[in-house]
Amino acid sequence: MHSDTDFTGQHILVVGGSSGIGNGIAHAFRERGGDVHVWGTRADPAEYDPADGSDLTGLGYTCVDVADPDAIAAAPLPFDQLDVLVLCQGTVVYKRGEFERPGWDRVMAVNLDSLMHIARKFKPQLLEAGGSVIVVSSIAGFKANIGNPAYAASKAGAISLTKTLGQAWAPEGIRVNGLAPGLVDTKLTKVTTEHPDRLAGALASIPQRRMGLPADMAGAAIFLASPLASYVTGHTLIVDGGLSL
Repeated sequence: MHSDTDFTGQHILVVGGSSGIGNGIAHAFRERGGDVHVWGTRADPAEYDPADGSDLTGLGYTCVDVADPDAIAAAPLPFDQLDVLVLCQGTVVYKRGEFERPGWDRVMAVNLDSLMHIARKFKPQLLEAGGSVIVVSSIAGFKANIGNPAYAASKAGAISLTKTLGQAWAPEGIRVNGLAPGLVDTKLTKVTTEHPDRLAGALASIPQRRMGLPADMAGAAIFLASPLASYVTGHTLIVDGGLSL
């Protein structure tokens, strides 16, 4: 029986796929037959700690500093063709560091600027395959985010870019969509998850009363990349257990 979520023979690149949400998405495609490559920030993939949600088993790996447009331009193409490009890179600066220029510049470079630079780089390959792009943003892009102006603004920009690229590239046969996670249990959210009082407060505000898992985000990504979503373009799917309600 043919399955709409079978990615056998397809090539998938997950930027930021070395840990957390991106790693969960990478393995979801791999488990469904896809040939999956990830970009991460560490020179040696052995440096990733499984305790941080990193499992690079069965995945190709390249170290690319996506904060640097020249590094993106110079990075080798992982495949001859590309069917799915998942943009899951992200960073955040706590303790009000985003109110200062270094913090602001770094977060915007990684969370927003690199989305466009990478999408542009792989557009010819996506055109050839009639492929799709998935931008992982955040529900922070729909509202204020206390203490993190660059994170919130960059994610709002990512949601807007998803709409605009979706509109621009659809006539050429490339679908661009996104997903906006809520609170997901990863190393980026340890500032909440490792403090029982903060965690209890966070869970109380989530109608489903649990944090999201990378696997929850992967389910949305699989849907958006699959033929099941063939008429979905420029849309960001909120995957947050109801937190933003």
